[in-house]
Amino acid sequence: MRVLGIDPGYGTTGFGALEAAGSQFRLLRYGAITTQPGPVFAARLEMIYQDMCQLLEVVQPEALAIEELFFGHNVTTGINVAQSRGVILLAARQAGVPIFEYKPMQVKQAVVGYGGASKHQVMDMTRRILHLEQVPRPDDAADAIAIALCHARSSTSLLAKAMGGLD
Repeated sequence: MRVLGIDPGYGTTGFGALEAAGSQFRLLRYGAITTQPGPVFAARLEMIYQDMCQLLEVVQPEALAIEELFFGHNVTTGINVAQSRGVILLAARQAGVPIFEYKPMQVKQAVVGYGGASKHQVMDMTRRILHLEQVPRPDDAADAIAIALCHARSSTSLLAKAMGGLD
């Protein structure tokens, strides 16, 4: 199964694509879609959408795993991330790729085995699972890879198969 993990953002959107076969995982590519601050936020959303469409075409994933939105103290940032997330979901939907959403605690549980794991623990375990010499950079890409791993590990359970993706 080919999974594209996404860590949504509007300045930096991390992505990580991996191939999963049972308990074996192979990292295919990773990186970030970046946009520069500017007076027209809609132009940034358009760039994210276009880059996501191109990424979906290149990777040809069988599933897109994306982190659910968490609103912290900065509501304005959360709203902008939500808009970015919306164009990402639209691109995946138009490409016919099933979408699966995960809470940060679910990602930590699937990758580290503990829902309260630190960001450092998740990154280190991701590196170990994929037999990488270093943690992928930027951090957003490492987070996206962890999200893809979460889906790859979760999708084999009967519960996940029963629940399916977003239709």
